[in-house]
Amino acid sequence: MGSSGRVAKSRAEASHRFGVLASPATYALDRGLSRKLIPIDRSRHDSSASSSEEGLLSDLLAQEDELSNILDEVSEVSMAFSSDGPQTQALSKTLQRAISCAVKQSLLGRELRSLALVDDLTGLYNRRAFLALAAQQFRVAIRKNQGLWLFFVDVDYMKEINDTYGHQEGDRALVRTADALEETFRDSDICARLGGDEFAVLALEASSQHKNAIIRRLEKKMKASNTGKVLYELSLSIGAARFDPKKPISLDQLLTQADQSMYRQKKDHSRYCAAPSCESHV
Repeated sequence: MGSSGRVAKSRAEASHRFGVLASPATYALDRGLSRKLIPIDRSRHDSSASSSEEGLLSDLLAQEDELSNILDEVSEVSMAFSSDGPQTQALSKTLQRAISCAVKQSLLGRELRSLALVDDLTGLYNRRAFLALAAQQFRVAIRKNQGLWLFFVDVDYMKEINDTYGHQEGDRALVRTADALEETFRDSDICARLGGDEFAVLALEASSQHKNAIIRRLEKKMKASNTGKVLYELSLSIGAARFDPKKPISLDQLLTQADQSMYRQKKDHSRYCAAPSCESHV
């Protein structure tokens, strides 16, 4: 179990034992961080390559480990004070209040720092974290001579969904998209909501993971999400661009290529009407 998993388990134990309650924002952060914290390649950092975003991610990872250790110690100390003696009970209550305060402060600090990295609606990385992690992954790919795929995803007819069913339903569409991305890609891939209805995924190239197969799997996940009691059929426009470590380009250039690929597919989608408010194809 990774540090984030240990934190989640220890945090649940601390919540039960010391009354540490999670805020609504914490749920989204835990949802994202428990699955998406990717170690920073500290050995490759130098003054010219490091950035404040990567430093923030590295610090957050260190805090995750520290918090996990603290909560483990909290459980051990609490178990030690299981005697029924009045003095021991009084000391135990005082210690529990002190520990509860310290844990709450630690969790609050974790939330505040995590807000800079995680999209609070979907639990995916936000644009800031994506750009920092992608820049690091580019350096690793060049060093290991390993290709990457960048997928650029846009939700179709987002305006029509908001106008027809309201922005709350629009938010659900974004969450459904994020869930499909998480189910399609590996935990080691970097999934992010760049903003609005735009998502991006940076994935390591693998012989068993061809681009078209990945896109078909994502489309299958989206089709599965359209079953049951849904108000409309949700669809995505998906573009992809490959990073060649032998002919490296910048992240901005790769994003532009993937965006252009996505836009070509969106134009194809617009040739017929699949929006929630449309009654028939044109």
